[in-house]
Amino acid sequence: MYRLLIRRILFSFSPETAHHITFRLLQFLRYIPLSQSLIRAIFRVRDKEGELRREVFGLTFRNPVGLAAGLDKNGEFYNDMGNFGFSFVEIGSLTPEPQPGNPKPRCFRLIEDRAIINRMGINNKGVKYAVAQLQKRVPNVIVGGNIAKASKTPNEEAYKDYERSFSLLYDYVDYFTVNVSCPNVKDLTVLQDVGYLSEIVDHLLTLRRYYDDYRPILLKISPDIPFEHVDRIVDLALSSGLDGIIATNTTNSREGLSTDPEKVKALGNGGLSGQPLYEKSLAMVRHIHQKTGGILPIIGVGGIMTPEQAKEMLDAGASLIQIYSGFIYNGPGAVRKILKYLKSHK
Repeated sequence: MYRLLIRRILFSFSPETAHHITFRLLQFLRYIPLSQSLIRAIFRVRDKEGELRREVFGLTFRNPVGLAAGLDKNGEFYNDMGNFGFSFVEIGSLTPEPQPGNPKPRCFRLIEDRAIINRMGINNKGVKYAVAQLQKRVPNVIVGGNIAKASKTPNEEAYKDYERSFSLLYDYVDYFTVNVSCPNVKDLTVLQDVGYLSEIVDHLLTLRRYYDDYRPILLKISPDIPFEHVDRIVDLALSSGLDGIIATNTTNSREGLSTDPEKVKALGNGGLSGQPLYEKSLAMVRHIHQKTGGILPIIGVGGIMTPEQAKEMLDAGASLIQIYSGFIYNGPGAVRKILKYLKSHK
């Protein structure tokens, strides 16, 4: 029904308009008695035996499938997403102050490739707004806080933005993701240089010592950096005490697309997500897993569109996975299909 009817209707609108319509509908459903219980009954997978449960960086995940950052930017719909079967939801990316992002249009579908190009520019309402949302509703899922520097902040002072967001969010999320790899903010990916990165990581790890509760800190990396650079980042993660890696963010590459090249070129720059990203993300996960001997937890994300790909990513060494474009293209039953497949292919 989703692919035949609902997706066609939503895809007749621009991606941002379709997003707005969908989330306003989810907001409306909260006020209908029993609607939330009905959604959970339809889309969640029963797992009394705990076959799907995962223990990763000190947290217990009821299943290995999470929602990647970018869909619930401001922490407004984490419980709604949990109703569709996600065991964890990553909110953000969040910056210390609100920022509007890049001018519109800034998000485009490549339907033939089951892909999305976005140059949103980390538009969000600011970390304080997200905290207010988290205070309103007790989360029924594990919530990760994805934090980034503001577009106007020079890289030399980036660590201050990460520190501020980290401090404000600390008591309200279960783990943190340090986003230094979004291709849609000028010079942000430069922060993947080990010099900048070590400064950011050192400040956050030092700050964490002052809190009673332990919050894991993960690093999200680009699929476009060479393995030699990845190895230096992994060495930093292992030596510093980072808790894991998220592989990967969106890509600047346009290789292997079926969509007409002239059409793709006309859309301009931006990060590509969806099916064409899968092989790059899978290779990155496999490399990090082999490099670390499996001792560093990895969240695999990027182009997971089918249950078979979800299992392949986990088999490659991912402790957990996240989806985004797969949820957009396959609809609200995507998580259930993945989990049922994983249960039947243990």
